[in-house]
Parts: sequence; C-alpha cells; structure tokens
Amino acid sequence: MSVPTVWNIDPVHTNVEFAVRHLMISTVKGRFGDVKGAVELDLANPAAARLDVTIGVESVDTRNADRDAHLRSADFFDAVNFPAMRYVSRNVKVLPDGTFRVLGDLTIRGTTREVPLVATLEGTGADSWGGQRAGFSASGKLNRGDFGLHWNKVLEAGGVTVGEEVKLIVEAELVQAAATAAAA
Repeated sequence: MSVPTVWNIDPVHTNVEFAVRHLMISTVKGRFGDVKGAVELDLANPAAARLDVTIGVESVDTRNADRDAHLRSADFFDAVNFPAMRYVSRNVKVLPDGTFRVLGDLTIRGTTREVPLVATLEGTGADSWGGQRAGFSASGKLNRGDFGLHWNKVLEAGGVTVGEEVKLIVEAELVQAAATAAAA
C-alpha cells in the first residue's frame, strides 16, 4: 500500500478562474493570480486525497482596474478585512467515469460553505528539474450571496447587474515535495 505524499501547488502554472453573468446578457470572466496550497495525494488511491488552498483576493483580475478595485472593496470581497479565501477538502470520491467529486469547505469573507468540485487528473510526469508533477482540472459553481457578496443594482428593464451564480474553473499543476530521508 502506498502512502500519500505532499504535492505543492505551482502558482506559476495554476489558474483559478471564475465566470459570472453581467447585465443578464453576457458573462464576465476573471482570475486570481495569488494561489498557494498543497495536496496530500497518493496517485494510486486518489480518494484519500486532502487539499488545502489559499487564494489572495487582492490578486483578482478581470482586465478592468475599476471593476477589480470594486471587487476588492467591502461591496464584494472586502480585501482589507478578509485578504484570503480558503478551500479545504473534506471528502474525495472517485466516480465511475474516472473523474473525482471533491467536497470541501470554501471560506470567503469569514463565511464557510460547502462547495463541490468535479476534478480530472490530466496527467503526471517528470519535469526538467528532476521533480514529479501532476495536472488537474476542476470545475464547480456557487451562489455568491451565500458568502455575503450581495452587492447588485436592479436594471431599468428588469434583472440585475451581476448574476448570483458564479462558475469556477481551476487548472492546477502540482509539484511533488522532495522526499526527506527518514531519521535514523
């Protein structure tokens, strides 16, 4: 029986993105550049995996400086008082199609809610520096109001400025932590 090892998130090769409806007619996408964390993972037994990821909300980027500043404000993430979001898994289940259902707790603005993700192992292999890497894709959705992100404006023609449902898209590359020699 193999033992889980620690795999660190490679922030340079990891994307945490989101998509939300805007004005009821289009979708705005954004990403977070500050992603840190680790996964305890045994590739032979992925159901035993445990992950802990922290995302700096100051790193939000929607390609619009004014919108990004508004997202960092108390109307949304309140980055001054809540500088990070955190996702901690509680359960991983291997589904019949080979994907994984990750059930975890997401904390935003001090509020924690259960958020399921569907994940896929994209591949594993050696890198150019003698390390081992693994790639995962994951997706899910949440209701932003569940986390206290209630800001909105009603449109004159009906509807609202910002949709409630937020789609999550994650592309993560993990680097296996270097094995340490057992103490004698």
